[in-house]
Amino acid sequence: MPVREAVQKGLATVADHPKGGISFGPFTLFVGERLLTKEGVPVKLGARALDILVTLTSAPNEVQSKEDLMSRVWPGVTVEEGSLRFHLASLRKALGDGKDGARFIATLPGRGYCFVASVSQAGSRGDDDKIATPSFLHANIPSRLGRMLGRDEDVLKVSVSLTASRFVTIVGPGGVGKTTVAVAVAHHLMSAFAGSVLFVDLGMVTDPKLAPTAVASMLGLSVQSDDAIPSLAAYLRDKRILLILDTCEHLIEAVAPLAASIVDAGRHVHLIATSREALRVEGEHVYRLGALAYPPNGRGLTAATVQKFPATQLFMERAVASGAPLIVSDFEAPIVADICRKLDGVALAIELAARRVESYGLQQMAALLDERLTLLWQGSRSAPPRHKTLHAALDWSYGLLSESERVVLRRLAVFIGYFTLDAALEVVTSTTLDRTAVFEAIDNLVAKSMVATHPLGAMVRYRLLDTTRAYALDIDIDDAQATDLAVRHATYYRRWLEQTGIEWTTLSAGSERTPHFAALNNVRAALEWSFGEGGDLAVAVGLATAAAPVFLAMSLLPECHRWSERAIASLSPQTRGGHQEMKLQAALGVSLMFMRGGRDAAREALERGLAIAESNGDTLDQIRLLGPLHMFHRRTGKFASALEYAKRCSAAAATVSDPAAKALAHTNLGLALHVDGRLVEARSELEASLADEFQQTTTIYLGFEGRILATAVLARNLWLQGYAVQATECAHQAVEGARDMDHSLSLAIALVWAATVYLWTGDLQSAEIDLDQVIALSEPHSMTPYVFVGRGFRGELAIRRGNTKAGIDSLQSSIQKLHTLPYELVTTELSLSLAKGFSVSHRFDEGLRTINETIKLIEANGDFLYMPEALRTKGDILLSMARDSDEDAETCFAQSLEWSRRQGALSWELRTTIDLAKLAASRGQSKEVRTLLLPVFERFTEGFDTADLKAAERLLSARA
Repeated sequence: MPVREAVQKGLATVADHPKGGISFGPFTLFVGERLLTKEGVPVKLGARALDILVTLTSAPNEVQSKEDLMSRVWPGVTVEEGSLRFHLASLRKALGDGKDGARFIATLPGRGYCFVASVSQAGSRGDDDKIATPSFLHANIPSRLGRMLGRDEDVLKVSVSLTASRFVTIVGPGGVGKTTVAVAVAHHLMSAFAGSVLFVDLGMVTDPKLAPTAVASMLGLSVQSDDAIPSLAAYLRDKRILLILDTCEHLIEAVAPLAASIVDAGRHVHLIATSREALRVEGEHVYRLGALAYPPNGRGLTAATVQKFPATQLFMERAVASGAPLIVSDFEAPIVADICRKLDGVALAIELAARRVESYGLQQMAALLDERLTLLWQGSRSAPPRHKTLHAALDWSYGLLSESERVVLRRLAVFIGYFTLDAALEVVTSTTLDRTAVFEAIDNLVAKSMVATHPLGAMVRYRLLDTTRAYALDIDIDDAQATDLAVRHATYYRRWLEQTGIEWTTLSAGSERTPHFAALNNVRAALEWSFGEGGDLAVAVGLATAAAPVFLAMSLLPECHRWSERAIASLSPQTRGGHQEMKLQAALGVSLMFMRGGRDAAREALERGLAIAESNGDTLDQIRLLGPLHMFHRRTGKFASALEYAKRCSAAAATVSDPAAKALAHTNLGLALHVDGRLVEARSELEASLADEFQQTTTIYLGFEGRILATAVLARNLWLQGYAVQATECAHQAVEGARDMDHSLSLAIALVWAATVYLWTGDLQSAEIDLDQVIALSEPHSMTPYVFVGRGFRGELAIRRGNTKAGIDSLQSSIQKLHTLPYELVTTELSLSLAKGFSVSHRFDEGLRTINETIKLIEANGDFLYMPEALRTKGDILLSMARDSDEDAETCFAQSLEWSRRQGALSWELRTTIDLAKLAASRGQSKEVRTLLLPVFERFTEGFDTADLKAAERLLSARA
């Protein structure tokens, strides 16, 4: 159940119960503390079950209807009666109702439920010597918020911890809501303490020696010595009281022994402290209060989605309360989410920002966040001085730091987002600040809530909240120090990239790469600085060279292109023609190829890189360029050239022991042989590339995972060879493997080729799903060719579903755009679909012209895989054109059969044989139908529910 309701219902029936608790059988129920004990031992009970027990015991021996029970336990919420029965069963089990004659809750059919056990008043829990708490004259608890967002669970957890341990310190950064939660806990537990709650705001005390005096004076005690702790301890020894010490961080050395003494002296005193760091004394239980939850970064955020997160709820409510006419639609929802994300879910920061919506408007206010103008925005007039502005809150925390902690905080501001301890020690350490001092300062900054921690992967990461970082960046340091810090930052991340570049050959799962994505923010910041005004071009080029393969491996193609191009332009005459330029040209060529198709710029970059690799005599570097060059010519429709590059790559890989290079060579040769129509050899190479010994990723060479492409093309190969079931399983594995990688380019590739398999098998629904995903994935990732490929195959889908005109239009548009790129890898396949569409529409001349042009291009370019289907399609069109003779069509069919048999393409052979069988049937040659079709049909061992085999079976059955 929602924690908010648990908190509300915990107090809902307190007024109906006697003070202290009630007893029945071996049980005692302390309503104010929401605690049930059995012979003094707490009973584990769900919140709803406890609410039911509180409600039933508020009126023992009285029948309560199901409707009344549900309305009190689930106020304002419609629930099924089954929910009530479920929680009642849980309650009865906890009570042992019905065991050994015990009877607590009776069910009266048609009327409701009744608590039938004998009930008597009990003393306060633990009150074995019957301590009486007189009316507490000093209660001063602040008013609770009318509506508190996102903190119900925190309130309940702190309440439970306080009940169990008596001493809880709520720790968190300034403005996160520590005081709000402490006050809410006090209100929640007020009845348990009979109103004896004292709130002491230590934020107004500047002298540590006066902290005990402040508490004593709030209790009305006369302070007659310099040390008020002994008199405080004596006074509180027999009191049951909840004491809240708010804002302790600036008095930590004084408050820590004070709190310890109070808790030690008064065994019925419960104490909550709020502080930006823990008190670190005996008996203290630390509750770290996190920021309010806000929507994750991602597409598709709607108004309904942002309403579910407390940070965005708070922002919208405070903006409206400040007079802004804010109505959040799906358009504004991402803006609101982004604002709360930039403010790290810190309540104070969100409230201050929300107050400015009325003045600036939502979009302008969001823009101001990027200009760090929010630190001086005024908050509520009634807020404490330290919360008047964000700057004041941070000034307060900064003033409590030692000099070394201040220096380290300023230097840590060079990091964007998360960083490791190793990174901090390397970057922050200097001749004036050694590693030991830095380590100790970071430890203290974490303790004082100035630096946040977060487990990511196997290590803890650190970060400064954006507001803290903005504050720290405003602290002046001289230019020489700033430059030295930026160089150390960039140098560290260059070294990190060079190390992770090696690691990337062993990382394939998205979860393994998550820590790397977090560190990339710092790489980007270092690149911006080093290429910018006042930067260092030598550092910049080295950093971009190290970053390029990692950007490729992470499928961050625009960034790979941007920084590689910029680094090449910044090369000095001395570094041109060297290893750095070779790596940069390779990265530039691959990123251009996938983003913009087969432009000359991509080819020129790859050829320049290969020339450098050859002149340097490095075989591995040559393989890294030969692979992409094969891919480039394959994508531009120059399949014969692609085959030659694949053969060169294979020959080179045979001379090295690098597993990734060998896998790359097998993949490339398998792809080239597949397109050439040599299916048996292609399958052998593709399966070899998937061997266990070649598990390393090829993304650093190709920009995508070669295993994924090999698996997807193997699926096509299997279907062509007549193994439809294995083909669809293989296609599914390719897509799921790419999803597990969380690599957008690899996934787009897998989806495209899987869709072609589904189209071939006649599974149009699966094809449609994959094609829609290709388009949706490719558009935001600048993978333009895949957008047009997806739309082209959607055109084929439309034709096959009867929407011929729309399908033809889509195919023509897509083919023309793919020619322009150029991206010719699938234009033959799409042209075949277009010719078939013309034929279905009785536009036979256009269909014949299209298929003749396609056949000529196959002969010129070398994608002979499609020749059997092209010849069959031409035969079909000729048959449809009402000619005097079918001889030309039969010639095409005969040539198609010859090609398909030579290739081992059993599925192409079946399609052509079906057309010949239909022709025989139209001539009344029933025997000829079986003679032609049965031998081919019987060679299949699987896939009998696919479209072509079903068609063949229908023909054979009709002539049985």
